[in-house]
Amino acid sequence: MRRYDAKNEEKSPFEERVISINRVAKVVKGGRRFSFAALVVVGDGAGRVGVGYGKAKEVPAAIAKGVEEARRKMFEVPMMGQTIPHEITGEAGAGRVLLKPAAPGTGVIAGGPVRALVECAGIKDILSKSMGSANQINILKAAVAGLQGLRTPQQIATARGRELHQVAPRPMVEAVAAAQERMTAARAEALSEQYGMTEGSGS
Repeated sequence: MRRYDAKNEEKSPFEERVISINRVAKVVKGGRRFSFAALVVVGDGAGRVGVGYGKAKEVPAAIAKGVEEARRKMFEVPMMGQTIPHEITGEAGAGRVLLKPAAPGTGVIAGGPVRALVECAGIKDILSKSMGSANQINILKAAVAGLQGLRTPQQIATARGRELHQVAPRPMVEAVAAAQERMTAARAEALSEQYGMTEGSGS
């Protein structure tokens, strides 16, 4: 895996990482036509991340397509402090990835595509283990499924028809709220640096 930093005239507010670039061949009547496929992760480092897969005849074009798709597919990751709220196993095809919350200072205990995904999302402390396919696309899809399956204490309380304090202890609720405030502030700062505006403003 190599890191890709877009050298555009305007600096992108998102972190973009290329997970893999594969050369693919299409067999036609006149022979084989080669093109490239790029697997890309894009995140804002403040709780939002997406994955894209782009194909083109040239590597830069494939990466650009992957980045565009990843931005369209970005989703929000619930966080508690600088980790995830609870343990979860994501599954996609033959891929299975276990994601577990970690204590502050643990760091990102993950390899390859999962590390890129959680770091782009802004998660600082997490434990992970791949328990299925070794294919990077399957691993990444399984990790995405796991992150999308995370729930905040408020969502669980609403689903169960209970009060928030009945489903989660106060320190956990406070950590989730603090994480949400930090992510909102980080996004507002990024928007201000990029466009000279704040999140939610109409200008």
